[in-house]
This record gives sequence, C-alpha cells and structure tokens, in this order.
Amino acid sequence: MTLHGPRAAVLAAREVPLGGVRAMNVLRALPSKDVPTIGAWCFLDRFGPAEVRMRVEPHPHIGLQTVTWPLVGEIRHRDAIDSDVVLRRGQLNLMTAGQGIAHSEYSVGEEAGPLDALQLWVVLPDGAATGAPGFEQHLSLPGFALRAEDGSDAEVTVVLGSYAGIASPATAFTPIVGAEIRLAPGSRVALPLDPAWEHGLLLVRGDCHAAGSGLADTALGIDDVLFLGDSREGVTVASEEGALLFLLGGEPFEQDLVMWWNFAARSHEEIAQAREDWEAGSARFGHVIGHGDERIPAPPIPSVPLMPRRRRI
Repeated sequence: MTLHGPRAAVLAAREVPLGGVRAMNVLRALPSKDVPTIGAWCFLDRFGPAEVRMRVEPHPHIGLQTVTWPLVGEIRHRDAIDSDVVLRRGQLNLMTAGQGIAHSEYSVGEEAGPLDALQLWVVLPDGAATGAPGFEQHLSLPGFALRAEDGSDAEVTVVLGSYAGIASPATAFTPIVGAEIRLAPGSRVALPLDPAWEHGLLLVRGDCHAAGSGLADTALGIDDVLFLGDSREGVTVASEEGALLFLLGGEPFEQDLVMWWNFAARSHEEIAQAREDWEAGSARFGHVIGHGDERIPAPPIPSVPLMPRRRRI
C-alpha cells in the first residue's frame, strides 16, 4: 500500500446536469481533476435541497456500489433484481452493481416536493467488480457520541464500513468509512482518523472549521470536500452555529480505475463492452421492476481511449 502523506486541499463542488433531461442539476465534488478517489469512494453528488419531481429512469451500472443517503424527502428505488423500496432519512440504500445492474430512482408523489440527498459511489475491487449484483436497505445504523473538547459531544452515524471501532452492517468490499457527524453549536471535537487511510470531510450544513497537523485553521465550504490525505491520527473540527458533516475515507485504492458515464472498470474495452450491452438491451443488466420500455440511452463513447485516473496531489 502506497501512502502519499497528509494533504489540505479543497475539492470544490461543481454543478452538473444529472445526465440527459432529468429536470435537475446536482453538485459534484468527487471525482475531481486532482483526486479521483478517497479510499474506494470514487463519486460524490448532492441533489438538492430543492423542490423537485425527480424521475431518473432505468439506467445501468457496472463495477461499483451506489450509496444513497437521504437528508430530506423520500426516494423510491427499483432495480433489475426485483427491489422496490422507499428510502427515508436515517436509512441507507446500498446497491452493488458487480458485472451489471439497472435501476431507477423517483421522488415519491406526482407533484414536486422537498428533496435533498447524498449519492456516492464506491469502486469495487477485482473479483467483486465482476461478481453478482445485489441490493441492501438498512433501516437502522449504529451511532455513538464523540466526546467534545468544548461544548456538547458530537453525534456519529456509521453509514458504511467502520469508524472508531463501530461497524456498519452494510456490505463493504474494501477497508472504508462513511460516517455522518453532527456538531452541536459552540462545540469543538477531535475526530480520530486511521493514519493508514486517506480521508475527506464534506460540509453538508452549517459552519465548520478544521485544524490539525500541517492544516492551518480552515473554513469548510458547504458541498466542498476538504481532502486530508493520509498519515493523520486525527483532525479537530469546530462549529459556531452547528454543522452536519460526512466523513469519507479508506485504504487507498491502488487498482486501475477507468470511469465513464455510470460505469467503473479497469480498461476502455470493458467500458465500451458495457455500453454496447446496454444499448443492445442485453440480459446483462436485466429489466427494472415496474417499468416498461423507458430507459436512459448511453451517450456516445469518446473517440480516444479512456485512460485510468491518476492522483495529481
């Protein structure tokens, strides 16, 4: 495993359309041009907060897990292995694409309503990347309190992987952490970190300053990720008005990663084959329960070979 050392880089979120005509834009902080992954986390979108009627029609994935973490509103998930569930605040949807799966996501109801959620992808390692697809919904996740240096203790929910000795029941294929952290107004809390892992901090709501070894007091911007690198024992966070954070981290992912559209793979050829299979209506991706012929077509693949993404910092 290669460690690169501590970093203090802001990965600024950028507004992008949610693929095709889907009536909404999202804010995307990962991947960035300098940091393609944080551990095995390879993608981070926030859709919302907005009043919206979301209709994301059936579309395919390979080689990754989708992690859907709602903040406000309800989301209906349907997929090609007969899952049909409604997801609410405090619950986790985890879909493992493996060699291929298709799914859809709708907001609940026929009228526009409040919706705010994080959707993240985790790249799968060799073996799992070409394995069978799967889906899990977890209605309850473990939580604990982190003692504050000043003010009230922080409240932590472990969404995926493990943090401070507490493990999520959700299936993970690499050493990883995804945790929601709630800071009380006027609090200051030391967040423990595994120095063999790299980490990033997303500010979802409120205000937050971070400080630590080699990290001058840094104000986090909402929807931006503060990339901390690896080789850190911890970072201290403080908030005046209170904050909601999401901690991303894990063992550095060292296998090749080629990402395009909704696919994660090791080579251009794998991506091209997946696109061809989707456009041909291959049984590889199945048929999403409750849908007819509606589906999102794949965009044209680039004329130049897709190359593995490399870290620049």
